[in-house]
Amino acid sequence: MASYVVQRLLMLVPVLIGVSLAVFMMLHLSPGDPARMVAGMAATPKQVEDVRLILGLDEPLYKQYLRYIGRLVQGDAGRSLSTNKPVISELWPRYVATLELTLAAMALAVSVGLTLGIISAIRQYSVIDNVLSLLALIGLSIPAFWLGLMLILVFSLKLSWLPTAGRGGFSHLILPAVTLGTFAMASVARMTRGSMLDVLGQEYMQTARAKGLHARVVLLRHGLRNALIPVLTVVGLQTGQLLGGAVLTETVFAWSGIGRFMVQAIQARDFPVVQGGVLLTAVTFVLVNLLVDLLYSVVDPRIKVS
Repeated sequence: MASYVVQRLLMLVPVLIGVSLAVFMMLHLSPGDPARMVAGMAATPKQVEDVRLILGLDEPLYKQYLRYIGRLVQGDAGRSLSTNKPVISELWPRYVATLELTLAAMALAVSVGLTLGIISAIRQYSVIDNVLSLLALIGLSIPAFWLGLMLILVFSLKLSWLPTAGRGGFSHLILPAVTLGTFAMASVARMTRGSMLDVLGQEYMQTARAKGLHARVVLLRHGLRNALIPVLTVVGLQTGQLLGGAVLTETVFAWSGIGRFMVQAIQARDFPVVQGGVLLTAVTFVLVNLLVDLLYSVVDPRIKVS
């Protein structure tokens, strides 16, 4: 297993090179002049040119990219053009905030989604199954920003149960986590239902029941465990999507996360911050997929990581 993990981590290198190159080219080919943004709109052409020389923006793109990669290998992601602070110090606290929100949303999605999916499967075609399937469809269809605004209206403004926005204690985390995790919750519930229905009709399930095992043991130990493989795949994909797509939720709830910060950096043409944020998100996505691959062998010993 150790060699497999090392191999997957080595595969991270070409992925990051490709991501960094794509982001670098898109930023530099897009309209706008970062030197003008740094110098200020009232700066003279001479002052803008001086800033461009200081930042190295007058050099060919391939030289700028090689210089950036050289610094990155040494652990230097550059400095923010807006604040002149190291990119890592700017990104890390916001990344932790987004990671906190993503993990809370995913924990909610997995716990509730698995439960609803199992109930829906064992009550197939019943009123409960139809209601839960309808709720899952609504969860997949409802826009995150609209859901967030409605939750604020009901639970913050009308009932005064929870804070409206901001990042603080546990109470501040509830509404953003529900907003961000609703789509993932519906996806997990639908996948769990379909996977459980495939498993419940298998012969080994009938054999387990014939042995006189308790229904809960049959359902959870024999049924759910064998149905988890496709669910784990959905969880891995949804975790990456939540981490990269939390910008709407962070904006609605004024959550100081990396998604909201990246949008501000793009608007300010802050190249180093955008590149560092994208690379950090890409690394997280690859590591989440690696963790899911390793969990396959834990859930089903017949699957070998080799």
